[in-house]
Amino acid sequence: MNKIVECRNVCKSYFQGKLEVPALRNVNFTVTEGDYTAIIGPSGSGKSTLMNLIGCLDKATSGSLLIDGREVETLTENELADIRLEKIGFVFQNFQLLNTLTALENVELPLTYAGLTRKQRRERAEEALSRVGLSDRLDFYPNQLSGGQKQRVAIARALVNHPRILLADEPTGALDSRSGAQVMDLFEELNREGVTVLMITHDTGIAHRAQNMVEIRDGELGHLEDNRPNEE
Repeated sequence: MNKIVECRNVCKSYFQGKLEVPALRNVNFTVTEGDYTAIIGPSGSGKSTLMNLIGCLDKATSGSLLIDGREVETLTENELADIRLEKIGFVFQNFQLLNTLTALENVELPLTYAGLTRKQRRERAEEALSRVGLSDRLDFYPNQLSGGQKQRVAIARALVNHPRILLADEPTGALDSRSGAQVMDLFEELNREGVTVLMITHDTGIAHRAQNMVEIRDGELGHLEDNRPNEE
């Protein structure tokens, strides 16, 4: 299987005045096509920093990060924007939907940058919303949807460009337990269909639903654990 994400001795530091504050220390990590991996860690552990690097929203201080075989550190801002548009779908804790747009219009939004016609955008957005079970909510605004439905709209928006990898940052953090379980069921279904999922969470129960789990503490990544049941 193809490697979609490769972190090789990745370090990331921030500066407070002249003081260097390390956020990630020599991270080595690989995501292969078809994986469903959870990165678990407490607040301040470095998991969001790692997600930002993999999502091409930031660059490492040192080391090497490859997305679908391309070295991130060598890419221009336009090339990074192309990777975010074409290869990565983002799902956030707070949904990040535009309240003035319907569910359909929110899902269509990334397609406006992809050069599709209005008819093509609508067809793709309807298909994505149907995929997450919201074909009956196309014309609903975010304030007319439950938290779980908002997150499913966000997942549809993340999938509409057919990305290589779905990055989910605390995707159940703003949901009640029932809605959170439904979102996790959806991730498992999408993964069975071939979508590669990388999720960060502080919730051990959520993390154990992924195929693989790795813990991050103080910017250092632990050993990858296989959550799949043993086959006789």
